[in-house]
Amino acid sequence: MKGIEIKDRFYLNGEPFQLISGAVHYFRIVPQYWQDRLEKLKAMGCNTVETYIPWNVHEPARGEFHFEGMCDIGHFIDLAAELGLHVILRPSPYICAEWEFGGLPSWLLKEDGMKLRCSYEPYQELVREYYSVLLPYLAPYQIDQGGPVIMMQIENEYGYYGDDHSYMEWMRDLMREYGITVPLFTSDGPFDDSFRGGRIDGILQTGNFGSKAEERFGFMKKYVDGPLACMEFWLGWFDNWGSGKHHRTSCEENTKDFAYMLDHGNVNIYMFIGGTNFGFMNGSNYYDELTPDVTSYDYDAILTEDGQTTEKYTAFQTEIAKRMTLPQVQLHTKISRKSYGTAGMTGSVSLWDALPSLSEGVKSSFPVSMEKLDQSYGYILYRMVLKDTDQLGEIRLMKANDRAQIFADGRGILTLYDRELLTAHKLETPVPIAPEGSRVDILVENMGRVNFGPYMEQQRKGIDGPVLFNTRQHFGFEIYPLPLDDVSRLEFEAGEPVQKAPAFYRYTFEAEETGDTFLNMEGFGKGCVFINGFNLGRFWEIGPQRTLYVPGPLLKKGINEIIVFETEGTYQKTVTLQDKPDLGPQ
Repeated sequence: MKGIEIKDRFYLNGEPFQLISGAVHYFRIVPQYWQDRLEKLKAMGCNTVETYIPWNVHEPARGEFHFEGMCDIGHFIDLAAELGLHVILRPSPYICAEWEFGGLPSWLLKEDGMKLRCSYEPYQELVREYYSVLLPYLAPYQIDQGGPVIMMQIENEYGYYGDDHSYMEWMRDLMREYGITVPLFTSDGPFDDSFRGGRIDGILQTGNFGSKAEERFGFMKKYVDGPLACMEFWLGWFDNWGSGKHHRTSCEENTKDFAYMLDHGNVNIYMFIGGTNFGFMNGSNYYDELTPDVTSYDYDAILTEDGQTTEKYTAFQTEIAKRMTLPQVQLHTKISRKSYGTAGMTGSVSLWDALPSLSEGVKSSFPVSMEKLDQSYGYILYRMVLKDTDQLGEIRLMKANDRAQIFADGRGILTLYDRELLTAHKLETPVPIAPEGSRVDILVENMGRVNFGPYMEQQRKGIDGPVLFNTRQHFGFEIYPLPLDDVSRLEFEAGEPVQKAPAFYRYTFEAEETGDTFLNMEGFGKGCVFINGFNLGRFWEIGPQRTLYVPGPLLKKGINEIIVFETEGTYQKTVTLQDKPDLGPQ
């Protein structure tokens, strides 16, 4: 039989098959490096590559589909096939993955009362629209049609979220309806509630965990009548802004658990390489407080963020080599780390002056969220003229997420973050209001939508409720969406801004040859960085991450341009491009 069968174990084309896989997220790696990462995966001894497929990447606006550049999942699958690797796809609408909104597109939240990941017809209809395009695109890559794809996932860690079994069955049937014929599976935490909540009769259940492999496999035997598989063996962890350190895990303990799974089941390493949350695509978690993830998704993985091998690579390769012959793999991509020294500032422009070139204002009597204005990511500015009062002494923003900076006539007067947005704030020094009125600007940043748990339906960004000044609602806004998806229109002036305000800073440096480098952001406050127009991601002085990874393919021989958008008025006249990352203390 051609393909995978699930019996007492996996059988590939009729022969026993052990899954030794590694997670590689194509959407976190520039396409020029996909082959290198896959070659290193095979050279370590893995026979399979696994990847999520994020809905918000492939359908950023309803009905607008992308399968090119970093979205070219077909090319990624083809590269794996050329190397003789099998492929596991996880195309569920929700992926978690510490990715913005868990991979769900933000435009889902435009509808009032949207319910996610359950038997809610408006949500299901949008999933159907997405799958009607995605799944026929993926179907020809299945192993029974001559491709390398051996399995696909239904939903993701659903047992942590809910227990709507009719929804899960609908998801299964929808995949079959659109041509998915390979075996399907679910993946959940190895605990009774999550395994029961996420189960579907007749579908293989797999577990996600990062330690105690013997104990976890022992638990799974209660539920799994078939091969035991850890679909996410977490051998690292992610960092959030303000966490104080770059998370590391024990190579020795990881290797011990990995060896056990090689001897007693199947394993997918999460992550083989983590990669980068380029742009504004980092996710967030929300338990007691908002904890947005940093730009790097290094994850203390088998390969570093920029694809360098680690001690874990050597240790895992050694364990695989004890049990089978390793393939001989030649690496074809020339990659090197480079230090380009310092780049000097060549100009700047304040947000206030740049506003006409970045956004067209929308007039509204009341504040509306990003989603209502068809904006997904970045920043949004609410501008108003406050009058009919002598001074501004108290401010309250209702239903606002995540971080708001408030300015009076261009001068910063208050910054509110997370739960601070829920309450009224009295200013230490009231702000005088001119008789003809004073301009008030509220700059709100989407720090990354929550990607896990029950807060996901509350992720509208910007301001979605009243703005109160001195306990009275204000009406009359001009709203400027600032997704910053095109900074080429900016016009810079020589020198530095006169006023301490959000501003764009331009730097240039010359490269005689291109290579990977790391942009040091020490001395800056908070913001994001563009290199030759590409959004590298966020920086924040609270750390732990201090450098941003710049893949060599983003550079060009000759003059390269760096644009820094900094919101705190804290910047440097030069920036340094170095050959080593700094992700913070360990």
